[in-house]
Amino acid sequence: MIIHGARPSPFVRKVIVFAAEKGIAIEVKPAGFGRGDPAFMRASPFGKMPALEDGDFLISDSTAIITYMDALLPAPNLIPTEPKARARTIWYEEFGDTIAQAAGAQLFFNRVVGKALKLPHDPALADVAEAEKMPPLYDYLESVLPDSGWLVEDRFTLADIAAACPLINVCYCSGGLTAERWPRVAAWLDRVRARPSFAEALAQEAAVLAKMAA
Repeated sequence: MIIHGARPSPFVRKVIVFAAEKGIAIEVKPAGFGRGDPAFMRASPFGKMPALEDGDFLISDSTAIITYMDALLPAPNLIPTEPKARARTIWYEEFGDTIAQAAGAQLFFNRVVGKALKLPHDPALADVAEAEKMPPLYDYLESVLPDSGWLVEDRFTLADIAAACPLINVCYCSGGLTAERWPRVAAWLDRVRARPSFAEALAQEAAVLAKMAA
């Protein structure tokens, strides 16, 4: 399997980590921002990351790719089957994809991506997101994280992967998440990043981030 996309993208990282947790071997090819080989453009006609190439099967969108991977290899079970736990897991994926990412992207783009790619960007917008948009998200997670430290079923699931990925990008360019104010969230994110699947993904993307910062 080939994943097309930029490693620091929360959506690309989500797929990379999910595949690693499943034991699915993948190759990551750089793509996005108008770049990528012809297979990426066929798989993702609107240029959105990530895209999957598995033989002659091509598909884009992180949720679609994860659904495909999960159907191919149901174990280990990262998407609970108990109805309420499954629904909550999908909610946390939605939270990560459309709520946390919307706020986090305002920070990451205006402080990192826009500058690196010489695209129009406004650091003041990042300041607003850091001060006004991120704290309510941290407050929410602080209120729902169980004593176990995992979002659903007291174990590591897709919920943790999806909710953490956009916050990791925020932490690359913001010191706003403090253990003093949000101890559960800070501890949870540390546990997530310490998992081998995440640690390897973050180590691989460090080189990309270094080039962006140069």
